[in-house]
Amino acid sequence: MIEVVVSRRCIACDRCVDVCPTRVFDRGADGIPVIARQGDCQTCFQCEAYCPTDALFVAPHATPEPAGSRLRDQGFLAEHDLLGAYRRELGWGGGRPLGARTAVGPAFPD
Repeated sequence: MIEVVVSRRCIACDRCVDVCPTRVFDRGADGIPVIARQGDCQTCFQCEAYCPTDALFVAPHATPEPAGSRLRDQGFLAEHDLLGAYRRELGWGGGRPLGARTAVGPAFPD
């Protein structure tokens, strides 16, 4: 479930807003998305995957984390390199260009 939007990392690109299938986010007055309907989150990780600045964290649970959880603590998430972890797991981080020609898999002759 979506837990954190790190405003200092966010560039207000609205990608998370656009890709969320259940419209969990609203645009804040400052342009930074806010989690408006956390209970509607389907834990699909699309917002985290498409965030170009790793400003989001989706916990791998279907219910909200309790108050005081480390998975809601921005410092803990940054210190343990959890912001953008799903994106990296997909291979979308680190400057890797997206597209079929760069996908990992069997090599096919041109």
